[in-house]
Amino acid sequence: MSQLFASPTRLAVGSLVVGIVVLGLKYLAFRLTGSVALYSDALESIVNIVTAVTALVAVRLAARPADATLPYGYHKAEYFSAVIEGAFIIVAAVLIFEQAWQGFLNPAPLNAPFEGMAVNLLATALNAVWCMVLIRAGRKLSSPAIAADGQHLLTDVVSSLGVVAGLVVVALTGWAQLDAVIAALVGVNILWSGGRLVLSSVGGLMDVAPPKEELAVIRETIQTHAEGALEAHDIRTRRAGQVTFIDFHLVVPGAMSVEGAHAICDRIEAALRTVVEGAQVTIHVEPEDKAKHSGIVVL
Repeated sequence: MSQLFASPTRLAVGSLVVGIVVLGLKYLAFRLTGSVALYSDALESIVNIVTAVTALVAVRLAARPADATLPYGYHKAEYFSAVIEGAFIIVAAVLIFEQAWQGFLNPAPLNAPFEGMAVNLLATALNAVWCMVLIRAGRKLSSPAIAADGQHLLTDVVSSLGVVAGLVVVALTGWAQLDAVIAALVGVNILWSGGRLVLSSVGGLMDVAPPKEELAVIRETIQTHAEGALEAHDIRTRRAGQVTFIDFHLVVPGAMSVEGAHAICDRIEAALRTVVEGAQVTIHVEPEDKAKHSGIVVL
């Protein structure tokens, strides 16, 4: 199964298929009950389908090789996808608030509530399994679009469980207006998740550095494999989708030949690509009089 979902494209297609199935089940639950809360839950599934299509386009675009127009590649396309997903979530929240308000003003009793809740729980279980697949794969593949899709589905799972729990109270007490209150809470929940998606994507678009743990590994790798050099300084890193760009200055003895300096660079680059998947390394070689006596002192 791990090989089946080994690429962002296959995962995005899987999200689209799962989204369509879940939407069908949730809409059936709404039709069975007439619940505004279940309607809002189904509306969120429409967002899931739209975002799955967006993610599919983004990961296919991000996989394109660099060219003359975009010499650093198309990797940041996935961050735009996550921003678009957040925007669609916000639109869905506004629509849900409108339906919740109408339901609050004109409350109606539920039809076949427990049958509808059973169908909704089936859809929720399917979403729960798939969101775990997406979150794990998104982290493994360093794919912002896939990870964002998984995080959104996790929010959907939590809100769906809250909807069902609230509808149990509605069915037992007959308090019809609670149905509209639950729908509004669903809107608040997905509005919050949409905001988080947008904020996390902005970091990628602004060339945020990798986590501190990864930076420590990068520094240690440079230090360990730079034998023959004197110092490495001005180390800069940035993350763009599945690629981590690493560039720094490497100080070597002034008498060292170009061939010798090049061999050290090759050794460092190979080591970095081993510990950082998708690493793109740029090294600027300098003579010893350019040393800053800071950064990484080679052992």
